[in-house]
Amino acid sequence: MEVRSEGIQVRYDKLHGSVIPRSRFRVWFIRVCSSIVLWTCLVQLMTVNELWHSNFFSGFTSRIYHITQRPLQGELGLSQSPPPLLSPRNYTSNGFLRVSCNGGLNQMRAAICDMVTVARLLNLTLVVPELDKKSFWADHSGFEEIFDVRHFIDFLRDEVRIVKRVPKKFSRKSGYSTLKMAPVSWSNEKYYLEQILPLFAKHKVVHFNKTDARLANNGLPIDLQKLRCRVNYQALKFTPQIENLGQKLIQILHERGPFVALHLRYEMDMLAFSGCTLGCTNEEAEELKRMRYAFPSWREKEIVSEERRSQGLCPLTPEEVALVMQALGFDRETQIYVAAGEIYGGERRLAQLRAAFPRIVKKEALVALDELQQFQNHSSQMAALDFMVSVASDTFIPTYDGNMAKLVEGHRRYSGFKQSIILDRKKLVQLLDMHQNGILPWKEFADSVLQVHEKRMGQPTYRRVIVDKPKEEDYFYANPHECLCEGTKCDDLLGPNNSSQVR
Repeated sequence: MEVRSEGIQVRYDKLHGSVIPRSRFRVWFIRVCSSIVLWTCLVQLMTVNELWHSNFFSGFTSRIYHITQRPLQGELGLSQSPPPLLSPRNYTSNGFLRVSCNGGLNQMRAAICDMVTVARLLNLTLVVPELDKKSFWADHSGFEEIFDVRHFIDFLRDEVRIVKRVPKKFSRKSGYSTLKMAPVSWSNEKYYLEQILPLFAKHKVVHFNKTDARLANNGLPIDLQKLRCRVNYQALKFTPQIENLGQKLIQILHERGPFVALHLRYEMDMLAFSGCTLGCTNEEAEELKRMRYAFPSWREKEIVSEERRSQGLCPLTPEEVALVMQALGFDRETQIYVAAGEIYGGERRLAQLRAAFPRIVKKEALVALDELQQFQNHSSQMAALDFMVSVASDTFIPTYDGNMAKLVEGHRRYSGFKQSIILDRKKLVQLLDMHQNGILPWKEFADSVLQVHEKRMGQPTYRRVIVDKPKEEDYFYANPHECLCEGTKCDDLLGPNNSSQVR
């Protein structure tokens, strides 16, 4: 219905019972249509922008990934998501430090932490570390295939400048030469300031081709020790692919109940390197010996297995582990995750351990083969999965004190002194032999095993320092006590009377 009022045409709105001028209705209609068009354009722009950012700003999406996974990371005992990025440190760089890490994943991990610390001390620009591709493991994975490289660079930018490659202007074609060298092992602050720093005045680029154990355990300023921890526990994150599968493994295990991560270091390379052959056939012992001679970098060739074992220098056999775990109080219902590669001798050597602990599993039995396929033939990536599960376990038990055992132990201390049972192999060998020879009954054997390990369960303590014997003293990354407490509280926390019981 339409009416005329003062020469202006109006429309009667039956729904609202109101009279609206037609000119105002047209304006209203145009505004509504314009708003719809603008909102549609805005949604499209946001979609395109998101797709563009996913490729161009991969570092940002990586950090978002870590934030969304934070609850699980806390459960794992891994470092929590970092705070917003700090401003880059402003300093004049004295040159570029290239490093080639050598060894397995965890030896390289410790070396990366040390090299970041050296670069910070000498005001250098660090080139993203190169990983070992020529060792026994023959893993061709680069840094970016194991660690989140963008996070590594960004997270440490308030300490040290890190680049992916040396600028072309410092190449040989531009008249610069790179000095290749290996720093002296277990060196202190003075060595790097007085012996290494002057080299950068002549050579703008220095390449460390050996990086294992090149920084002292003790005697460094507290800020450098804490930087080593910051790199280890916060800057070094695995790639999202590794993190995803590692977290899935942990979730599956936790859903089944508490679990022990058993680092059963009874793989072929360890037995060949150490010369330990207890329980092996004559043919297996010969095979291990041939492997030892095939690797020139393994210096010791002729090894007497019995002598090595009596000195506590052999990994425990699976059969010995079964007895020790039973003596420690673990029962048949204990869920055990074997954090290791292929066990030498296969199921034959695992039979006694599996009979004592039927709930023993490996990662290959927990997830589909196609989920593991991308990590197959990449031993360092597979080791990263075992590292994650070991850090997150309720109890961690290594059968040999190698690099993984030490770094996991330290990580678990940093995560709240989670229980790690560090086996005293020298004493255990004596007890095992006495028990198996009928000299020591089971009860006395079990009581002795518990007594030996009462204070070897990852409880708070200071590192043991042995002057001029860095190989024999406690390893920094196994017990970074400088990073576990503050000031006067350290004596209360790390006092000598702390102990724990087997859970």
